[in-house]
Amino acid sequence: MTEPILLPASALHLDIRSLPKVSLHDHLDGGLRPATIIELAEAAGHKLPSTDPVALAEWFRESANSGSLPRYLETFDHTIAVMQSRENLARVAREFVEDLADDGVVYAEIRWAPEQHLQGGLSLDEAVEAVQAGLDAGVDAAEASGRLIQVGQLITAMRHADRGMEIAELAVRHRNNGAVGFDIAGAEDGFSPARLADVFTYLAENQFPVTVHAGEAAGVDSIRDALVHGRALRLGHGVRIAEDIEVEFDAEDSPVTDAADDTAVGMVSIGQVAGWVRDRGIPLEICPSSNLQTGAVASFGEDIESHPIDLLYQTGFQVTVNTDNRLMSSVTLTGEFELLAETFGYDLDDILELTMNAVDAAFLPLEERDALAAYVTEGFNQARG
Repeated sequence: MTEPILLPASALHLDIRSLPKVSLHDHLDGGLRPATIIELAEAAGHKLPSTDPVALAEWFRESANSGSLPRYLETFDHTIAVMQSRENLARVAREFVEDLADDGVVYAEIRWAPEQHLQGGLSLDEAVEAVQAGLDAGVDAAEASGRLIQVGQLITAMRHADRGMEIAELAVRHRNNGAVGFDIAGAEDGFSPARLADVFTYLAENQFPVTVHAGEAAGVDSIRDALVHGRALRLGHGVRIAEDIEVEFDAEDSPVTDAADDTAVGMVSIGQVAGWVRDRGIPLEICPSSNLQTGAVASFGEDIESHPIDLLYQTGFQVTVNTDNRLMSSVTLTGEFELLAETFGYDLDDILELTMNAVDAAFLPLEERDALAAYVTEGFNQARG
């Protein structure tokens, strides 16, 4: 493999930002603008840790960097609090799309849990309609400024609650009004998809796509449950599938994570669940920075160099790169690709492959995926000059 020439961080950032990108794992309530939170919180009478946008952004970032998933999730108390009206949901959704388009994202699936946004009197359907109105407005605003983006909703049920069937029916009801898939989120450990087996059967009967949060706060058994009981077509995070992989090194072997080195790597042994995921191309929605912040990959190490994303990529898993919660993690999709390029030596071909993995995994009809693939390929070809 030819050793890539890494550009300085600033040049890399500009280059990657200009590339067409695909985002599959990005939470609506994790991507608000700090200034918007402050404005909406004042109107709602909700107290924030700070009313200065810079300081508030730093508070979210510090909370996310605590290494604790429960503390990470606590930050959502403030974002969800200001997303309880039709107007606020629409505004947040519109700005969400505008920010994605600014980052060069051309297709995004935006996940959120309508059941968490009913405190202001909205019904589930009204909440979904409000978000869709905002997404449509964001697409129009992006187009008016010369940027094209397509978006869809991933309707999410909270796995520890008992509204799974109600939320699944909501998602199917809105399949022709922006809903492209279903997800379960929330407390992973102790709340197996098996609890919602009838929900996933209903979705399968209605041929409605499913992604399941698994392999973040819990390990391989959680991933197995997502595949068996959740009938998952994708794995939300899924990064702990790497715990089902063993790598044995000889003294002279080079690390698997050295993507720029074409010398021999260690012997890789793929476990049964990992083999199923890899061999059948089940996409992993990996969120590098978030995984470090929540401790999802703590068993592998505490820094990006030890993140198993490169192991998974190099051993043939369908890895996609995502942000999870841009506000909390203080990241963009451009920044995540930049981080991987600087850490593992990824070049334009690697970024294209990871992006095409996301295209292939998108919950779109085949014809639309083909059109998206052609658009992405054209954008990368233009970048090559």
